[in-house]
Amino acid sequence: MKRLLLVIVLALLAASCGDGGMLDGLGDRSAQIVHGETTLPPSTQAPADDTTPLGSVRSSDVIWFNDGLAGEGIGEIGQIISAVWARGDGVTSVIQATRNEIAVALPGVQFPELLPDEVGWVTSQLVYDVASATLDADTAAQFGLWYLEPYSSDSGRTALMWVRPATGADTIGSITPENTTNGLSLTWVAESFHYRVLCPTTLQEEYCWQLAESAMPLSLLLPEPAAESGDEAGTDA
Repeated sequence: MKRLLLVIVLALLAASCGDGGMLDGLGDRSAQIVHGETTLPPSTQAPADDTTPLGSVRSSDVIWFNDGLAGEGIGEIGQIISAVWARGDGVTSVIQATRNEIAVALPGVQFPELLPDEVGWVTSQLVYDVASATLDADTAAQFGLWYLEPYSSDSGRTALMWVRPATGADTIGSITPENTTNGLSLTWVAESFHYRVLCPTTLQEEYCWQLAESAMPLSLLLPEPAAESGDEAGTDA
């Protein structure tokens, strides 16, 4: 009897491991996410730490697509605004900028600390009034949150965010929601800036609200300065 049971067990194991067996493809199916066959970038697959809410990732832990741009502007507000403008072609109003440049060009500007954990990249731009080569009054900066590598697909964005200087008509207060044909729009005013976040209908609303509610100064979300090679070696530069 024991021999008969052993033969049956071995036969079942062989069937499950063969072509078309019960376990075939399980890893492939579990690796897929809701966006078809695309898998999340490595930075979003790491388990969250104890202080990061479930389903979220910190904006300082994702890839800022424009960090490391050649010729990054250095200096005060006016110098940065001019340096980024010089990076453009003199015709296009939206110009790629690093988060350092935006933090200097718009002192006190905020950005969400917590993003949906599907986000792997953030793109960032300053927006100009072409005629005057100064920051545009209606949209001074904009950010894109991406679950696919930026610009590889128009459908790869998780959310968009626009920032402009606040005006006398703006009132600091609570976040205002509006359901639009493109998704949930959240607007609010904090300190000197007006913010708007647009989340597609495919994103759970709680994660859209978290974007707005976790906004904090971008200056606190900047990358750590790279250590000098001389300092790392313990020798004078």
